[in-house]
Parts: sequence; C-alpha cells; structure tokens
Amino acid sequence: SLFADLLRGFVCRQQVRERLKTDVEQMKLQDPNFTPGLVVLQVGDRDDSNLYISMKLKAAAEVKKDIYLQLVHLSAVLHSITEVNENSSVHGLIVQLPLDSIHKIDTEKVTNAVAPEKDVDGLTSVNAGKLSRGDLGDCFIPCTPNGCMELIRQTDETKANGKRVVGDVDYASAKDQAGFITPVPGGVGPMTVAMLMSNTVLSAKRFLESHQPGKWNISYTKLNLQKPVPSDIVISRSCVPKPIDCLAREVGLLSDEVELYGKTKAKVQLSIIKRLQAQPDGKYVVVTGITPTPLGEGKSTTTIGLVQALGAQMKLNVFACVRQPSQGPTFGIKGGAAGGGYSQVIPMEEFNLHLTGDIHAITAANNLVAAAVDARMFHESTQSDKALYNRLVPLIGGERKFSPVQTNRLKKLGIEKTDPSTLTEEEITRFARLDMDPSSVTWQRVLDTNDRFLRKITIGQSPTEKGHTREAQFDITVASEIMAVLALTSSLEDMRQRLARMVVATSRGGVPITTEDLGVSGALAVLMRDAIKPNLMQTLEGTPVFVHAGPFANIAHGNSSILADKIALKLVGPEGFVVTEAGFGADIGMEKFFNIKCRYSGLRPHVVVLVATVRALKMHGGGQTVSLLEFPSNLELLEKGCSNMRKQIENAQHFGVPVVVAVNAFKTDTEAELDLVCRVAKAAGAFDAVHCSHWAEGGAGAVALGQAVKRASEAPSQFKFLYDLELPIADKIRIIAQKIYGADDIELLPEAQHKVELYTKQGFSKLPICMAKTHLSLSHEADKKGVPTGFVLPIRDIRASVGSGFLFPLVGTMPTIPGLPTRPCFYDIDLDPETEQVNGLF
Repeated sequence: SLFADLLRGFVCRQQVRERLKTDVEQMKLQDPNFTPGLVVLQVGDRDDSNLYISMKLKAAAEVKKDIYLQLVHLSAVLHSITEVNENSSVHGLIVQLPLDSIHKIDTEKVTNAVAPEKDVDGLTSVNAGKLSRGDLGDCFIPCTPNGCMELIRQTDETKANGKRVVGDVDYASAKDQAGFITPVPGGVGPMTVAMLMSNTVLSAKRFLESHQPGKWNISYTKLNLQKPVPSDIVISRSCVPKPIDCLAREVGLLSDEVELYGKTKAKVQLSIIKRLQAQPDGKYVVVTGITPTPLGEGKSTTTIGLVQALGAQMKLNVFACVRQPSQGPTFGIKGGAAGGGYSQVIPMEEFNLHLTGDIHAITAANNLVAAAVDARMFHESTQSDKALYNRLVPLIGGERKFSPVQTNRLKKLGIEKTDPSTLTEEEITRFARLDMDPSSVTWQRVLDTNDRFLRKITIGQSPTEKGHTREAQFDITVASEIMAVLALTSSLEDMRQRLARMVVATSRGGVPITTEDLGVSGALAVLMRDAIKPNLMQTLEGTPVFVHAGPFANIAHGNSSILADKIALKLVGPEGFVVTEAGFGADIGMEKFFNIKCRYSGLRPHVVVLVATVRALKMHGGGQTVSLLEFPSNLELLEKGCSNMRKQIENAQHFGVPVVVAVNAFKTDTEAELDLVCRVAKAAGAFDAVHCSHWAEGGAGAVALGQAVKRASEAPSQFKFLYDLELPIADKIRIIAQKIYGADDIELLPEAQHKVELYTKQGFSKLPICMAKTHLSLSHEADKKGVPTGFVLPIRDIRASVGSGFLFPLVGTMPTIPGLPTRPCFYDIDLDPETEQVNGLF
C-alpha cells in the first residue's frame, strides 16, 4: 500500500482495559475487599511529568472501581518508597522520572529502592536483569516496549505478514514506507499507560497468590527439647531469637511503626491503630487460674505454651499479651515472669530486667507528682496569697501569662479570664491556694524494689523544710496509679486526660485535688510518651508477644494493657487469636479483667482458660502447705480440693463466657490424677478440660488445649458484666463478695464508710470496683483454702484511683510494697565480665 496501516493505541487500550476488568473481577471473587493499588511518586513540578501523570490519573479514573492510584509529591523519596514498599494494599509503585530537584539525587539509587515485586515500570536492576535473561514470568516488562508489543500482538491477530517495528521514527517520511505505524498522539502513549495498569493488576495477582488473606508469612523456631528440662535461662539462651524487625514484618508491621531497642525488642507506634481500624478483630482469650499456691500454678507458662501451640503447631495467627514483670519479685522471692521451661518469652533476661524502661518512666512520673504535692503544701504554708500568685504566674518580659494547664484550672473554677491582671483578690486566692489537708494525701512515692522499711516513713525532717514533717510511705512502682492508667488507656489523648484526673489529696474544704490542679499533668504525659507504646518480643518458637504494663493484681486490676490487646487483635485478623493473662486467681484478676478492663476497652472475650494444678488442688483439699516437694498421689485429697476449681469455673460462668480448664501437668502428677481433674471440670460446666505438658514440650504439649480453645471460641457466648455501675458503692462491693468470693455479706468499717460518703459526694460513686484482697484464698484470710463459707468480708478502707477509673476497697491488711526474704534471688544473680551474660536469673 501507499500508506502504512495505523496501529491505534486508543482502540488497543480499550481492549486491554476490558481484559483487566475481567482479571480484577476474578480477584474480587477471592477477596471482595481487594483492590489493586498503584502509587506514583513525583519530585518537583515539571510540565512534561505533570502531563504524563495526568494521563495515568485519567487512566486510573476510567477504571476507578478496579484500580486505585495515589499521587504523592514528596522530597524525602527514599523514605516514601520504603513506606509504599511495605504497604500491602499497594501493588505497584512508579517513581516519575526525571527527578526535578535543586538537590542532587542519585536516580539509580532511588529507582532501585523500589521493591522489585512492585516495580511495575520495570526499571529496577533486578527486573532489568531478569528481562535480559528472558525470565519473563518473574519480572515486569517496561511499559513502553510492553505497550508496543501489545499493539503488535493485536495487529498480528488480523494481519498475516506479522511485521515488527522498533524505535522512534519520523512519522511523515516513515508512513510512506512502513507497513504499520502508530499515530502521534494516540499511539504508544495510551498503550504505555495501559501497560502500567496491566502490570499493576499482574502485581496484584502475584500478591494474592503468595499472600493467603488473613495469614501471616511467618517462620517458626524449632525447639531442641532436652530431658531433663534445663533451667529457664539455659533454655532461653539455647534458642536464637529472630531479629525483632524481621518478626515485625512477618506480623504485618511497617518499619515506620516499629522503634527498635536492640535486636530482640521493639516498641510499636500507636499510629497502627488508625491504619488497621477497618480490619476485623481476632478471637480474644483470657488465661486465669484457680486460687494459687504461693509458688504460682503456671498461668504465664500456660499463656505462652498456648500461643506456641496455636501458632507454631496449628499455624494460626496468634499474639500473646502479657504484663511486664517488676524488678521487685525478680530480685526478691518469685524470680522471673517470662513463663518457664519450653514455654517462655525470650530473651528472658531482657524481659525481666528493665525491658525498654517503662517502669522507670512510671517511677519518674509518680515521684514528680509526690514532689509537687509536698512542695505545693510547703510553699502555700510559707507565702501570702499575693506572693504565691505572683510566683505561680511570674512576670516575664514585662507581662504575666497563664500556662495552658493554669487556664484549665481557671475553667474548672468557673473563672473565664485570660489576663492575669484582671483576677480579683478572691479569685487569686481560689486559683493559687489548693489548701490540701496533709492528712488526706493519698499519693505515695514509689520505687521498683522490695523494701519493707519504706512501708512507713517520715518526710520533711531537714531544717530547710521548717518543721513541715508528715508520715508517708513508699509503694512498689507497679502499684502506682500511673501504671494502672497506662494499662487502661486507649490513646495518647486519653492517657493525658486520665493523668490529669488523678486525685492526690482532698482540700480542707472537701474538694478533690488533681494533678491538673497541681499543674503537673502535662509533664506526666511527656514522661510517659514512650511508655505508652507496647513492647514487641517473641516466644521460644518465634510467635509474637506484646509485653506492656504490669499493674498489681491485688491493688490494681492485674492485667496487661488495653492498647496491646487492641493492636494485637487487629494484627491477627478475624481468624487469629490474642491470648492475654489476668493476674492471680479468677476471683482477683479475671473478675477485674471483665468488670474493669473489658468495660473500658469495649472488647468482648471469647474464651476463659482456667489453669489448675494437681499440687494446688491437693492443698485446697486440706493437704500440707506447698513446698518445693510435691504431694504424693492422693485421689481423695485431690477430689476434695477440686471444690476450688468448681467455684472458679462458676465465677467465670457469671460473665457468660465458655471456660476451658488447662491442667498444667507436673512431672510427679499421675495420669489418674490428671484425668480426675478433667472429669470434675467438665462435670462442673467447663466447655472442655485437657492436661498440658507445655513446660516440658513447648507448643506441642499444648496442642490439645489450643484445639479446645479454638472450638470454644466458636461456641455461643452471652458476655455480661457482674454489676451495673449506677449501683451504690456498697452494693457493687457486696455483689463481688457474695457472687465471686462466696461471702455471706460485707462489713464496712468506719474509715470505709466515711470514704463511701466522701466519694459519693465527690462524684466518684459510679466507678467500677477493684478489690484489694489476698490472692491466696477466696476469702480475706489467706490460710482459708478450698471454698470458704459463712464469712463476712470486712472492708477496712476504700481508696480512689480516679485517673485509672476505679475505687479500690482494702480487705484486711494489704502491703503495697513487698519485703525481701532472708535469702533473696539476688544471691544467685551475677554478670560474667567476659561474655556479659547474666547468670543465675531464674
């Protein structure tokens, strides 16, 4: 012919688009929420780049229901590329070239920073190398030559001669000579964009094939089981943990959401909650126990064994969420809290010592409040109202200004003024003078050490304090209200508000004084800025663990943080599991988990795992006081002691959640004993009961437990709280005492009765109740084992943790700082100067 046949890109592009629509529809059959994603990164504002990008945006708009395209103008290109590389909802990434910047940018470095599997432009060295080798099934062909090839392929279908054209040519002269030619515009350009969309869909297909929805791409660590079972620290060291950034990637965390603290622990940013807000939650499991012996019955070990079983053995997404241990017990009598045997969090020495410093942050924040309380009382007692006011609102640069926290106090007082010079004398007095009654101060100093000699102290004895002495005390840090706030908060803003609401004393006029009144609440939030982020670690078998917060289970609510649970529930997805642990027996930690933690989190648990041991049940049956020596086999004693387990099953059933009993087997237990406990548990209404050997065998020893938990999580449940918050304080305490402990009634002693009246008057009566009671008995008397009856529960005092959001009645004498035994654990702990290894830690 005299003229070349036109290969019209617009026509061919339409055919490609129809094919892509079909492909995307097929992908949506696999996952209705799935959409191929493409991101274009542009540096600068070149006209030609803008033109090319507008074509891409238009093409994406034409198939907007099938492909979303995001345009990002950013100068920090490498940082942005890393973000997109890790974003699982983006399947294609192109960097618009040339990079238009006054700064020198290494184009090759930028291009090669794109993950090869998302390099839909086909410009990385990896894709170019595969293309040059002819490995076309595992690379992306650059869009322009790919568009030319598609034009030729479609032309070949109708033309017999199948001629090929390559390179740019002069259209006017070439059209008289060539057999085929593309118009300008409307030729290769539309096809380049079409191939970009095609490569994006291809990348999305590959992603779907390699990523089963809801399943992590996680590697597990194989255990090398030894018999007899070595010490915990020997086992911990025998297993090489995965680099924590690797584990973070495996469970779907982006690099910007993870702050590394060395190679084995990291903090996770709260921004992940917003990113995953549309993700359905996984199944929520709480591990609790029967009334324990002083040695504990292995709740932490069972928690870890269960998650190792669900993850490494059953291949389900699973997270453990546990508390951070206090250094008090670590160096005192109990030792570590990382689990035990072949079911523990590693490295156990890092878990037990400092971790990322959260407890130290709480210590610093708590003691700042204590210092502020005494300093304020001292300054108020030694200055006139005017002098006090002038110092609180100092003259700087010729003017006085209220700080934001002082403005908050003015609003609380109903003073709507912003100019310090306009306050009346009466307003100055009300603003400046907190008038705290020293005898009403409830805020104590803390430290994370067992030191019985600080249970009662006298402060202010230096001559510089001018006789302002008073009796005070230290608590252990994990008993601080700030620790309880950390565990119950839901966001940085919520934590700031909770810290501000903490009541430290009462004024002589009966008004509660808060940290906001003291002006210290903002500083507390700053000190807690990093502590609010959950800590990521791992189990021996490589499953993820969040370690976050560690409130006392008798003074506070004894559960790890709501934030860790919420993040973990999103990360595991709807078919995954989050296993958390409540401190002490079900009458303490589990009751508080449901009535306090679940009330504030809004989360609804699917399963209760109740840990029991033959050893403890024999004790409840009237056996000798437990020592390190185990009881000999005695089925009669065991059956009698099962009464405690039956009561704790009943306690869990009050909340409408299925109960699975895990009988934590010790090497001295017989099969007959273990079977008896399981039989009694099922007869008492447990969904299932199994015996476990996870201490000796790791996750493999808890597979039966994992299977039972999985079945129970699918069973119907009607979760409900034990009491209504609107009830009077005494009624709420009575319900807990009668239904959970089995008491006949309660007795409010005079100080407790006074506090009921005070807190009702101050507006705190609608807070949930956090009982401070011995964990060694269902009653208030530690030596009463089994299921005590016929007792009246004495309430000695009631205190308010308004920031964390509960009232805690004190039942009997409750030391808030433990003491050291004659031979503490620290006798065995030392550091090897050659290897820097910690020796003797549990």
